[in-house]
Amino acid sequence: MAPRQSTPPAVLACGEIRTCLLPARQALDIRSAAQLLGLRADERVLLSERPGLYARSPETLTGVDCPLPSANGARVRAVGTVTAHAALTEGRVLQTSAHCRVPGVGPDQRRPWGEYLVRPGVVEPLGKLPHESVAQGVLGGPRHGDLDVGLIADGLLTRVLRHPLLDQRPPFRSRPTRLRWAALPAAPGEGPSLERFTLAEDELRTVRLRVPEATTGAELAALCDDLALHDWLLTTVVRMLDGLRLGAGAAQDAGTVVRTLRPAVDHLLHLWMPGARVGRELAALWDPLEERPGFTRQWQALVQRIRDQLTLHAIPAAHREVEPAP
Repeated sequence: MAPRQSTPPAVLACGEIRTCLLPARQALDIRSAAQLLGLRADERVLLSERPGLYARSPETLTGVDCPLPSANGARVRAVGTVTAHAALTEGRVLQTSAHCRVPGVGPDQRRPWGEYLVRPGVVEPLGKLPHESVAQGVLGGPRHGDLDVGLIADGLLTRVLRHPLLDQRPPFRSRPTRLRWAALPAAPGEGPSLERFTLAEDELRTVRLRVPEATTGAELAALCDDLALHDWLLTTVVRMLDGLRLGAGAAQDAGTVVRTLRPAVDHLLHLWMPGARVGRELAALWDPLEERPGFTRQWQALVQRIRDQLTLHAIPAAHREVEPAP
């Protein structure tokens, strides 16, 4: 029997991430985080306390056999497994992420399932992959029946949110976000590049990347998880401030301002550490976002604004509390 050939190099990697506030009144400690994310009895949860509390579940696999999304309507069947995991940052922000890699060419006929299971996170086309059309189809959103890694991320999120550790009482209101990404190979000898980062409707963000061929799916997933986390932080804090009428002409109750903005200080402001868990080769992809639109500049401006407002409204409130009765 002839030996089975190895999988051809991937010419496309893609994934989706869901990011949300953990629905629990108190942030989870590291032991509780391990319980929450213990998705498989045969593998341990990855735990880290530096530079901040971080927990990541073991990888789970979902078998797929369906057409790939395509911008030009081409129907390319693909078979394989999608990798997914859940992660918790500082016991407070929950993410679920699903991703896969797609080789440029696959067999003409479907292989036995066992051959797909030994290549986790690889979804193999039957025939040649129209990589540019599929990348556009992934970012544009799959049609009914197409490969939809977002559904896998959603399913994992639903599973985690049902855990009995969660009391479903978040400390403030927020909205989840979705980040959808696709990565194509960079030209030989060129480094990684971020071609596009787009804020779309319905809390959707899309990211298109170019990366060296040797970049692994795990490295790409770590980068995109990090982008999604910090985008969610920015989005959430902006909405907190948008919910208040601030300025000289605004008649805003001091107690309302403090109640609205205090959760940002208690739960979010210390989480800003872009690139802290991104591999060295891909960390430079944060640079374009720091230059324009300037993620960290915007974050620092928001943090200063929150602190200024809390100072302005807390001091008068303190004076009223100590004012003697007539």
